[in-house]
Amino acid sequence: MPPYEQLSELLDPVTTVLLTVECQQGVVGPDSALPELAEEARSSGALANVARLVAAAHGGGVQVIHAIAERRPDGRGANRNARLFRAAERLPVQQLSGTTAVRVAAPVEVTEEDLVVRRLHGLSPIQGTEMDALLRNLGCRTLVVTGVSANVAIPNAVFDAVNRGYTVVVPTDAIAGVPSDYTPTMVRHTLALVATVATTDEVLACFTRSGPHPRRARVTPS
Repeated sequence: MPPYEQLSELLDPVTTVLLTVECQQGVVGPDSALPELAEEARSSGALANVARLVAAAHGGGVQVIHAIAERRPDGRGANRNARLFRAAERLPVQQLSGTTAVRVAAPVEVTEEDLVVRRLHGLSPIQGTEMDALLRNLGCRTLVVTGVSANVAIPNAVFDAVNRGYTVVVPTDAIAGVPSDYTPTMVRHTLALVATVATTDEVLACFTRSGPHPRRARVTPS
């Protein structure tokens, strides 16, 4: 874990964005298409920690973006080139556009200032979406990645962000995957090589260090 001073410097509210990945009702909610993942996200405390980070970001002037995976009812534009996609088509709960399944799940709160990025294809909330352009327009330098799953979407997001020049911070107790022992192993041997890993409490301490304040104007990095 990094010293507080180093983490605090990375998490300047003006240049930090908090990203929640697939924290939607059809993934981590009570009626999830993936009940094992939903149970792990809740029982591990990861979803509650995402909610804590979002609340602190709202209070501390840190921009929040929610990344949602969805599909059209007719499936147009969706991938079918991997087992994961073909299996998802057969699940009893579908992440269909406009349904409750693609709404951000409680206890995570969404405010007017939050941005929501929806994708119809792929495995990453960054690659092939408008995420990168939004982050650059917001002046983002550090991206805090939270949510699910540690198996697929989280590592995709981390690598895509790093490849685009962002510094990534991963609160390791605010992500979840299955089985439960996979997440810490993946963090230790993969994410820790490319991202700054921390705990939710350490990130919260940086988000709240200067108390509530309005979000200041951002300068796009050169």
